[in-house]
Amino acid sequence: MDVKDCFYLGRVTKPWGTKGQMVLFLDVDSTEDYAGMDSAFVEVKGQLVPYFFHIDQLNGNRAVVTFEDITPEQAQSLAGHELYLPLDLLPKLEGNKFYFHEVKGFRVVDSEYGDIGVLQQVVEYPAQPLFQIDKNGTEVLVPVIDEVIDKVDRELKTLFITAPKGLIELYLGDINK
Repeated sequence: MDVKDCFYLGRVTKPWGTKGQMVLFLDVDSTEDYAGMDSAFVEVKGQLVPYFFHIDQLNGNRAVVTFEDITPEQAQSLAGHELYLPLDLLPKLEGNKFYFHEVKGFRVVDSEYGDIGVLQQVVEYPAQPLFQIDKNGTEVLVPVIDEVIDKVDRELKTLFITAPKGLIELYLGDINK
């Protein structure tokens, strides 16, 4: 399994108790979606290695787990390692909700300027993620906020947006002239 075929789930953080249990931090919106999880891929030396476990406690974004078929010392050696799951295990989103990887390659249409290019990726900055759009070799950055996103059309692979006043013109000039 390659990282490109997976999504980042979180990380193994620290030991818990004296019986080899470990704490997982789950970087997800709804931990309930993962309450029945019994395995994950752990990135070890650049490779994804499957590990099986059972969840002993689930509290907020933290899960206390017991790994199967490894010693407590081996479990502790996983602290700090990232967790991944296959993309097909992501809960399905509908409407204007989407995963960042899902909209890569979508055409972006602004309510005022029309077609402003193809979404190359969503760049995650600490303050706020940005759509990175390519319009014939010119980069256009648009904030990923609810007020900007009008509609996500998965069938047409198109994002309909209303960019903040003057933003598109800043990058592309007055394209309606």
